[in-house]
Amino acid sequence: MRFAFVRVLIMSCVCTVAGLAQQTLSVDKLVEFVTSSVKQKMQDKEVAQFLTGIKVSDRLSPRTIEDLQGKGAGPKTVIALNHLAELSAALPLPVAKLPPTPPKPIPAPPYEDQYKVLGEMRSYALNYSKSLPDFLCLQVTRRYMDRHFVPGQEGSWSPVDRVAAKLTYFGQEEKYELLSSNDNSLIGKSYESVGGALSTGEFGSVLRQIFDPQSAAEFHWERWGTLRGHLSHVYTYRIDKAHSQETIDYNHQQQVTPGYHGLIFAQKGSNVILRVTVEPDIPESFPIQEVHETIDYDNTEISGQRFMLPVSAEVIMRSDRIANRNEIEFRAYRKYSADTSIKFDDVDEEPAESKQPDSKKDDLKK
Repeated sequence: MRFAFVRVLIMSCVCTVAGLAQQTLSVDKLVEFVTSSVKQKMQDKEVAQFLTGIKVSDRLSPRTIEDLQGKGAGPKTVIALNHLAELSAALPLPVAKLPPTPPKPIPAPPYEDQYKVLGEMRSYALNYSKSLPDFLCLQVTRRYMDRHFVPGQEGSWSPVDRVAAKLTYFGQEEKYELLSSNDNSLIGKSYESVGGALSTGEFGSVLRQIFDPQSAAEFHWERWGTLRGHLSHVYTYRIDKAHSQETIDYNHQQQVTPGYHGLIFAQKGSNVILRVTVEPDIPESFPIQEVHETIDYDNTEISGQRFMLPVSAEVIMRSDRIANRNEIEFRAYRKYSADTSIKFDDVDEEPAESKQPDSKKDDLKK
C-alpha cells in the first residue's frame, strides 16, 4: 500500500506537469515546480521532457540553476534549464521581492504615563508580600557547572545535582526545609548544608528591596518588550552600594553588600510585574566575580484563588573560570494551615522549561 500511494502521488505530479507544459511561468514558479519535483522524487527524464515545452516570462540566471542543482535537480533537468536560460537571456531579470514591511515601532509612552506606571509598580511591589496568602510549595533546583566558563558565551554546562526543598511562606517570611539531593533524603538537615551555589528571597523580598524608599533606586523607562506573549514596559533600575540590601556570601567566610542593577518587566495595562533581573556590581577583589539572576512570575492558583507567584528562576554565579547555574522551579503550591500536607512525589518531573518554549527567549526588543 505504501508503494501504491507513492506511485499515485508521482502520477499526480506528472499530470500537473502536463498541465503546465504549454504555460508561461515566472522564474519563481519554475523554481517552485522544480523544487517540488525533487521532493516528490519524480524521474529526471520526465521533468526534463516537460520543461522543454515551458516558456519563462523573465530571465533565468545561471545562479538560479546552480541553486536548483544543489537542491537535487537531475542532469537532464539541468540541461533543460540551461536551454531555458539561453532562450530567456534577453528578458528582464525577475523583480526582486521586497521584504515584508516591519511593524511600526510602538512609541515610548509620555513621561507622565511612565511616571504613573512606575508609581503603580512601586505600590504593587511594596504590598506584594502582604497580598500573598500563607502557603507551601515545592522548590526544585537543578544545578549545573562549567569549569571552563568564558564570560559572554553560552557555556558548556554539566549537571551536578537536583535539590528539592519544602518552602513555607508564613507571616510574610520564607522558610526552607531541605528534602533531598538526587533522591537521597536530607530531611532534618539545614538548607545551607547542601553546599554549592544557592539563592533565596524570590518571594517578595527582592521586589520589596528594589522599591523600598530606603534603597533610593534610580528608575528609567527603557523600552517595550514582549514576555510570554504579554506586551510589557521594561524599566531599568540601579541601587548604589550605600543603599543596598543585597548580600553575597562566599563559603561562609566572606560577605559583601554591593550595589546592583537590572530590569523590571511590567505587563502593559495591569502593570503587574512579570520578571525581575538582578546583577550585583561586585568588587574585583571578591572571590565571586559575577552573579546574574532572573525571576519570572505568573498567575498561580492556590485554593481556587489566583496570585502572581514565582514560577521559575535562574541564577548564574562565576568565580574565575568556574561557573554555576541554578535552574529553579516552584510548583505544587498549597495554602498553609496547621494540618496542610504536600506531596513531593513529582520531584522527578522534567522542568517546565523542557515542556514549554524557553521564557527567557520571549524578551523581544521593540
